[in-house]
Amino acid sequence: MTVPEFKTLRRTYGFDEVAIVPGGLTVNPEQVEVDFKIGNINFAIPFIASAMDAVTNVDTAVAMSKMGGLSVLHLEGIYTRYENPQEILDQIISKPIDEVTAFMQKIYTAEPIKEHLIAKRVSEIKAKGGICAVSLMPANAKKLAPVAVEAGADIISVASTVTSARHVSKSSHGLIFEEFVKMIKVPVLVGNCVSYQACLELMRTGVHGVIIGVGPGAACTSREVLGIGVPQITASMDCAAARETYYKETGRYVPIITDGGFKKGGDVCKAICAGADAVMLGSPFAKAAEAPGRGYHWGMSHPHPSLPRGTRIKVGTTGSLEQILFGPTSVTDGTQNLVGALKTSMGVCGASNIREMQQVEMVIAPAITTEGKSYQLSKCQ
Repeated sequence: MTVPEFKTLRRTYGFDEVAIVPGGLTVNPEQVEVDFKIGNINFAIPFIASAMDAVTNVDTAVAMSKMGGLSVLHLEGIYTRYENPQEILDQIISKPIDEVTAFMQKIYTAEPIKEHLIAKRVSEIKAKGGICAVSLMPANAKKLAPVAVEAGADIISVASTVTSARHVSKSSHGLIFEEFVKMIKVPVLVGNCVSYQACLELMRTGVHGVIIGVGPGAACTSREVLGIGVPQITASMDCAAARETYYKETGRYVPIITDGGFKKGGDVCKAICAGADAVMLGSPFAKAAEAPGRGYHWGMSHPHPSLPRGTRIKVGTTGSLEQILFGPTSVTDGTQNLVGALKTSMGVCGASNIREMQQVEMVIAPAITTEGKSYQLSKCQ
């Protein structure tokens, strides 16, 4: 009996299911260029630290900026609710695992977001010489983004679990990205997104970058709670296709930033090969000695008052931010010297810049992490 087809499913791929094919030409890794742009702002390395309270504070934002990358400060977290966020961090870190979610639900709502603290945090980053990027949820973007920009913010990120250009709401006049971009006057990033059509429509609103990924982060549970998401290789490729379509339409290049799911340097290389212009990392940077979470990491949606979609995890402290980005390192698992890993991979593939790396061949390789690795796998057990 032939059963009528209700819907079709296509195969999608994550980092561990694909491999990069070396090229016929090789390039000295010291000669490859890994810079990228958001609007008219240039960055020496395509690495962004995520807008999570355990990852980015004023000091790490400044440090990341001085190393050539970018950190995004979460304007709806503890840094804009409490004058002394360190006290709150200490309490979050010390709570038992079975109590921490309820505690975070309380402390993330007990105090409102304070506009004077937004201005203060932005001013502190700028006073120390950092490029200041800040993140807001769509519901608060129109109200609070102007406060951040007036204080000196260079980039505004509007982020939610899933963001689209079209939104149905009972609100009389919600967030319209075309209007928002014109109002803000600084580059606007929007996320998160995983599909060709949604990404293309977001780019057509005039935004300056799209953040790619739903649920892959180590501290995120959106996939478990909501059942949504697309593995990062496929999501990056689909959204890169949208970027190319938009570029052909307008001549304006809008970078895509793959966000979440990264464990090691090879994942970063694969994301770039899949079409990303930059990557956004949470847990890899939460392992830095400078990270405010001091070896712990938690999701932005962890403190949601009625449907938490994040968890606190212990990632440990493995090295300095500089070691994680640039080495030197004696770690052999690919979790440090991420910039060196990217440059070496590009050199092996004959790619002299990010755009060329995006054109390198990639193959489906479900055995790429296990082939010939029986001894390593047995040692990990």
